[in-house]
Amino acid sequence: MELETKEVSVTLSRKEIVKQASLQVRDNAFVGLLGPNGSGKTTLLKSIYRVLKPSGGVIRIDGADIRTMSHRETAKRMGVVSQFNALSFDFTVEEMVLMGRAPHKRAFDRDTEEDYRIAEDALRRVDMLDFRDRSFQTLSGGEKQRIILARALAQQVEMLILDEPTNHLDIKYQIQIMDVVKSMGVGVLAALHDLNLTLMYCTYVYVLKDGRIIAHGPTEEVITEQLIRDVYEVDCAVARHPVSGKLSVTFFSTL
Repeated sequence: MELETKEVSVTLSRKEIVKQASLQVRDNAFVGLLGPNGSGKTTLLKSIYRVLKPSGGVIRIDGADIRTMSHRETAKRMGVVSQFNALSFDFTVEEMVLMGRAPHKRAFDRDTEEDYRIAEDALRRVDMLDFRDRSFQTLSGGEKQRIILARALAQQVEMLILDEPTNHLDIKYQIQIMDVVKSMGVGVLAALHDLNLTLMYCTYVYVLKDGRIIAHGPTEEVITEQLIRDVYEVDCAVARHPVSGKLSVTFFSTL
């Protein structure tokens, strides 16, 4: 599956938040979307998964304008793990994961044995199977995030859109979540704050600042000390890690 945005702009309350953003996620690429708070990352992602309507430009899936597709059709192909998981009604963990099967059903279809098997497997992959009967509302922020990922796994999509997927997670589960996503073998577009996680998992990145994409390319070519200084306004050192062999970022305190 190929996802493409072409000169997408998004205006909210008469302010242009995203400005002519063009990006691509091809085949099974793991693509990062970087930028400081307020740069437009979440707004751009929301336009891609159809919570917000762009004020300009076009979004395509395999060359087809998503405006010509039903929401059910896009949900069968694209899953979302967002950073806010508040609910008005309570559900069990298992019920939350089974919601991922909804795009594959017609109205009033019951959950089948296959649906339960898929949900169980998804919970196992995020190490939450023992929580299946728990109330979703009683979970910690990190546990909720893992359940939302399990729901996306149960959706069996061709692409995942991740908005800060490791928020509220400790280091163990940050790596576990990213490993699970990587192992799915689907296209990924992930908004990330952690530059070291980005260097570990993303093969290609786009960098947003003030709503515009100011840089893009292979991750290790884009994430440089100068770019981090220009975009995040902090000093750092980017060097190859002696054990992993990958680039890593060390930040310097201003105190």
